[in-house]
Amino acid sequence: MSADPLNANPTILSASELPTRRRRRPSSHANVGAFSALFSNSIARSSHSSDPFATSPTATQDSDSEDDTVVEHIDEQEIYDLISSISDPEHPLSLGELAVVNLPDISVRGAPNAPFSTVLVEITPTITHCSLATVIGLGVRVRLEQALPPRFRVDVRIKEGTHSTADQVNKQLNDKERVAAALENGTLMGVLNKMLETCK
Repeated sequence: MSADPLNANPTILSASELPTRRRRRPSSHANVGAFSALFSNSIARSSHSSDPFATSPTATQDSDSEDDTVVEHIDEQEIYDLISSISDPEHPLSLGELAVVNLPDISVRGAPNAPFSTVLVEITPTITHCSLATVIGLGVRVRLEQALPPRFRVDVRIKEGTHSTADQVNKQLNDKERVAAALENGTLMGVLNKMLETCK
């Protein structure tokens, strides 16, 4: 990462222009505190805080009459809400504000009661030769794999025609061994942690 962004003038959307079901809050890119450095080498997954689709323990105790096989439907808007607040590694803005992730480029395939569903996210880099496209895609993949229930398979790709080396980046993003090796890199994990700090 250089101090000067490769695309010093990207398209920027106002937070009020982004599609969401969440309540609007003032945007905050403030430091989350000194304790964030303690976890810079790994991204911890807590079933309480990172699964926005988990039901609370009190809700399951009160609903003894509900069928345990009922699965909450997760749609494209919910996926967008999960990833649009990820920080861009190069600009002080979110992926949603930079239009790197767009609602029409997200699809959820599979019936709500199917054993597996697939989430496809096509990202649009701010420039066709973006050197951080793989890092951005990896951040999206990590966020979704942390937040979604295990029945979801995540497929992150570069949108066709938006990057000069899209085939190579797509191969890296969807190769489990390459992703696992990347997540063992301490420097890369530091970048991903910084990107994910702003997730709501």
